[in-house]
Amino acid sequence: MTRWLWSALAWISLALAIIGTLLPVMPTVPFILLSAFAAARGSDRLRGWLLSHPKFGEAILEWERDGIVRRRNKWIASVMMGCSSVGMFFTMPHWWYAATISAVMAATALWLWRRPEPRQQDDGAGTLRR
Repeated sequence: MTRWLWSALAWISLALAIIGTLLPVMPTVPFILLSAFAAARGSDRLRGWLLSHPKFGEAILEWERDGIVRRRNKWIASVMMGCSSVGMFFTMPHWWYAATISAVMAATALWLWRRPEPRQQDDGAGTLRR
């Protein structure tokens, strides 16, 4: 029964992540990470698919191994949160709704920028790689 519940959480999280790719105010990456976490406990097939995914696989492994978030992803998340905040001030019925949600997004961005980034490595030819 427990394995089934983990699997259900993994699939629901993946569905929410897909919705998040379409809606600017809904996050994608936290739901992908939750899906990978739950799949590790409930669905080997889904976990394998997530880890071999060309867009999410490496990011999931980096997060699980060292809590790493790449700088490019930090910028994308920060810009999207900023755009969502601005949009909310134009669409919310009360300014303080938008201000409260914007404050949560600002705290999230601050936390995100404090996450480590991959170390640069010298490839032997004098070129730095990530």
